[in-house]
Amino acid sequence: MSVTTRRSLSALFAAGALALTLGACSSSGGSSSSSSSASAAASGSAAMSSPTDSAAMADQPFGAACAAVPKDGAGSFTGMAKDPVATAASNNPLLSTLVTAVKQAGLVDTLNSAQNITVFAPTNDAFAKIPKADLDALLADKAKLTKVLTYHVTPERLAPTALAGTHKTLEGADLTVNGTQPDFTVNNNSKVLCGNVQTANATVYIVDTVLMPTS
Repeated sequence: MSVTTRRSLSALFAAGALALTLGACSSSGGSSSSSSSASAAASGSAAMSSPTDSAAMADQPFGAACAAVPKDGAGSFTGMAKDPVATAASNNPLLSTLVTAVKQAGLVDTLNSAQNITVFAPTNDAFAKIPKADLDALLADKAKLTKVLTYHVTPERLAPTALAGTHKTLEGADLTVNGTQPDFTVNNNSKVLCGNVQTANATVYIVDTVLMPTS
C-alpha cells in the first residue's frame, strides 16, 4: 500500500470518528432538552389542575359560629344542603326560635317552595335580645311577624362575593350589608356569625340580631 493511500484511509477514519462523536453529543443533548421540556409541561399541567386554597375556601361556610353546627346528621352542613330552607333550619339547634316563628307565621311552605333565595337567619340568642314581653307580642301578631320574617329574605341567592351592598327583601324594604368575608354586618347592627350555608333552595347567613324593617 502506498503512502498516499494510507494517508487517505487515515483521513477517512478520522472524519468518520468525528461524525460519530458529534452525532452522539447531538442525540444526548436532544434527549436532555426533551426530558426537561416534558418535566416542565407536566409541572405546569399539575399547577393548572390544582385549585387554589382561596377558591376552595370561597365555596365553604365561614364564621366563628360555624363550629357550633352539628358535624353530621340532618343539622350538619351536608344535611342542610339536602333540604329546603325551612326544613333545613328546623334541624339546626341554633335556629329553633326562628323555626317556631316561621311556623307561627305560616311561612314554612312559602320558604320551602321559593327558589334561589337568601335568608338572614337570627340565632336563638338573637331572639333572646328582644324583651320577652315584646317577643311574645310579636309571635302573637301574625301580620307583624310575617313582615319581620320576610324582611330577612331576599329573592336572589347571594354568594359571599355579592353580599355587600343594598338588597330588596321579600317584605319590600331594603337591607344593607357592609364588610368583606368573613366580617359582614347587616344594617350596621347584626353581624354574620356563620355564612354561606347552603340548603336545597337557599343560601343562609346566620346573624346575631333580629332585623327590624323601618316601614
